[in-house]
Parts: sequence; C-alpha cells; structure tokens
Amino acid sequence: MKKTFLLLFIISLSLFAKPEPLSLPFFSKSVSLQVLGSGGPEMGDKRASSSYLIWINKKSRILIDFGGGASLRFEEAEAKIADLDVILLTNLQAENTSNLPALLKASFFTKASGDLEIFGPSGNDTMPNTRGFINKLFIKNSGAWEYLGDHLGGGAKLQLKSHNIKETKEPKVIYDKDGIRIIAVSVHHGSIPALAYRVEIGSKSVTFSGDMNGDYHTLETLAKDSDIFVAHNAIPKDAGERAKNLHMTPFIIGEIAQKARVKSVVLSHRMIRTLGREEETIREVKRNYRAKVEFADDKSNYLVE
Repeated sequence: MKKTFLLLFIISLSLFAKPEPLSLPFFSKSVSLQVLGSGGPEMGDKRASSSYLIWINKKSRILIDFGGGASLRFEEAEAKIADLDVILLTNLQAENTSNLPALLKASFFTKASGDLEIFGPSGNDTMPNTRGFINKLFIKNSGAWEYLGDHLGGGAKLQLKSHNIKETKEPKVIYDKDGIRIIAVSVHHGSIPALAYRVEIGSKSVTFSGDMNGDYHTLETLAKDSDIFVAHNAIPKDAGERAKNLHMTPFIIGEIAQKARVKSVVLSHRMIRTLGREEETIREVKRNYRAKVEFADDKSNYLVE
C-alpha cells in the first residue's frame, strides 16, 4: 500500500514538473547565408572581396573564402572565430584568401580552440596546393607570417588543418560531421585550380559557384535543387573572350540555375564592369531561369528555407 502511494506521489510530481526543452533534430535548426564580401579584386567598387558565412542557430559555423575587407565585415556581422568549424577556399587568388592572416592573428584574442579545417584545391604550375599555400603563409622558419606557426602543429589553442581536394569532375563529399555535409567539384577558371561547394545542413542546401565559366558542366549536378545558388556575376554579356575563359556570363548563370532547378539565385562577386547593368543582367539570367534572382551587397543576409 505504501509503495503504491509513493508511486502515485512521484507520478503526480512529474505531471507538474517543468518539462525539459525538446532537442530538435538538426535539420529543423535555423540556417542563414550572409554575404561578407560581394565584390571582386578591384578597389573602387566599395565592396569587400569574396567571402560568405553560413550561420547555424545564430552561430558562424562555415566560412567560404576570405578576401580583402572580409575581416572587417566578419566583425561587423558579430561573427565569432571560436564558432567556426570549416573554411572553404574556392581558389587561392588574393581576392579569395588575403584576410586569412588577419583571421588567424585575431584568433589569439578569442576563446577559439581545437581544429579549424581548411579545404581548397590542389595545385598546378600556376598555383600551389592548399596545404602548401597555408604552409607558405604560416609555417615556422620559412612562412611569410612564421610567428603564427604555432597554429600548424604547435602549441596554439587553435590548430589549422588544411586539406587538398584533387581535381574531380564528379561531386565528392569532403566533410560530414555534426549534421553538416559538404560536397566539392572542380570548375573551370582558366589556368587557376578552382572548386565549387555545396553545403547541406539537414534538408537545407546552399551551393557556391566560386569563380568559373561553366566549361566543365559540373555545377549543374552539384547545385541540383539547392535552396540558394550563389553565382559570381563578374562579367557582363558582352565581355571579351579572355574574361569568358574565367567567368560565367549572366546567360550561363541562368542556364545552370535552370538545369539545376535551384530555388533562388544570389548574384555576387559584382565587379565594376557589371555594376550599373543590373537590369540587363536580370534579363539575361531570366532568358533561362524564371525563379527568384537577387543581387548581393556586403552583409546581405538570406534565410535558407
């Protein structure tokens, strides 16, 4: 009788107890894309160079490129280095990478610790591979900023772990941890080794073209059904052949977006030669693609739904 009474008493307490918050599945968490740098390598466009952040549950988890001016935009966005898990480099040109030393130096004054993984292309006769590039920047005794060498296998709290991605015409999973899945594929950017990336968080996805001209026809597969397709709008429709060997025209952007059936397009890497030609650009994109198209500015933010 006493045991029955005690059991009933415990059950009654549980009915009035404050319930624990539900642990929602990862795919239900909030995901947003923020453009840190919407410009190219020029000065005079009043934009930071290429850089993007993916926020998950209001934490800055994934950084894509980090060109000139991006460190200031990172600070203005109130992003935290300690929250970063991954850096993705689409290519190793200055406009994609030049603020990396600033990021690493700033990490010293934060609580950032553990491994920060960096992915980027393999090299060729024109460019080093990503691991070699990071070593040239930071390794002790020979790096340009060798005093930061403790971040490469030394005693620093934050350790850089760099990875070369071999050229691949088939999308390849390069990262799959804690509900984040990242897929890479090679794209054509003249003689410069370059990659496009797809970031998946549960059922949500964002694809980044990086600098490319479409010749490999690999992006259509990578971007399939993406919620957001970030495409670089570096040249207008009447660009010369040299520029077209490096970048997509607006027509090609629309063609890829239509074939991939992406839900929306964000046009970034907006260079002086395309600024002021937005109406023409939209017309060219929409010759193939009929859904939502937006022009990125520094600190533009897009909810991934």
